[in-house]
Amino acid sequence: MVRTLNRYMLVMLLSAWLLVLPSYAKEYKIAVAGMVHSHVWSHLKEMLTNHDAKLVGVADNDAELRAEAKKRGVPEALIFTDYATMIERTKPDIVWSFVESNRHLEIAQYCAPRKIHVMFEKPLASSFADALAIEQLAQKNGIQVMTNYQMAWWPTNYAAKAVADSGKLGQVWRLRGIVGHGGPSDKGISKHSFQWFTDPDKGGGALTDFLCYNALWSLWYLGKPEKVYAQVNHLQPERFPRVEDNSTMVLSYKTGVGLFEGSWDLPRTFQDLEVFGRDGSVTMTQQNVQQQIGRKGKPEDVPLPTLSPERAAPIAYMVHILESGKPLDGLVALKMSVNVVEIVEAARMSAASGQAISLPLPRPAVEGK
Repeated sequence: MVRTLNRYMLVMLLSAWLLVLPSYAKEYKIAVAGMVHSHVWSHLKEMLTNHDAKLVGVADNDAELRAEAKKRGVPEALIFTDYATMIERTKPDIVWSFVESNRHLEIAQYCAPRKIHVMFEKPLASSFADALAIEQLAQKNGIQVMTNYQMAWWPTNYAAKAVADSGKLGQVWRLRGIVGHGGPSDKGISKHSFQWFTDPDKGGGALTDFLCYNALWSLWYLGKPEKVYAQVNHLQPERFPRVEDNSTMVLSYKTGVGLFEGSWDLPRTFQDLEVFGRDGSVTMTQQNVQQQIGRKGKPEDVPLPTLSPERAAPIAYMVHILESGKPLDGLVALKMSVNVVEIVEAARMSAASGQAISLPLPRPAVEGK
């Protein structure tokens, strides 16, 4: 009797577990193009066990990176020396690219005509012209192109925004954000990322690396700014001889301002945002959110929401979008990602000229790219 009951309980538990898994009309296949961006290693582990999409291949022309992928559990049969061969053989639905930022357009140009959806690590592109060209390719070929911002999957991000949207703070008019850490590492497998993170022609530098997060926050809360002013510092020239390691940006609005920092010179990791209204403020980190209402109010912890499975991780969200037929939205909407690149490009222009840059930027020609 006990053995029968235990068997019954096991069947019930398995049935309940299966019910919470998404039921998709097809089995989606995902492939990895390039592995020079160090974010690949944390995501690769997830892809090997992911039930939303099946990993069908990884590709890179560097033997050390391919060996690392095998070491981390990718079957040798799924490892390719170039992404074109991998794509033609495996026919993926989604390609998650971990190449240098200045090669994102190249990946989009290959995938879009083949109706393959694409995911990039932030930012969408290393230049505004490339971002516009990627947007045009996505629209012309009817594919989804998503930029993976890690904070897009944080419950704290949505808890803070909900407080601001509730009206408790009054009119939101001031943002102050800081994103950064002690800089990229040139040790071990990370040296591959370091090589292009510190190359200005490939999208390197602290400004591009971290002000893109700040630009995303500002667009989400306040929309597109009227002007962008930025300045940079070169505090570690012996370590980063070709790129800035610290950047500061001011985004100007008619009724507000965004004050932001992106740095490789910090003693610990930060990805923190403060949102100010005339009646209160809310402070967000990856771990928690606090609000303080009124001049005499005390800091109070804000409860964090439980994100639905399709909103809590990048692959799950992309598959959800493909299943629903809806466009990407919120922090990872394609237009949002294009606007981020526009702000970052304006920041680079400002840092070089010493002058504030007005938005929108002149739209560069993208035909034929």
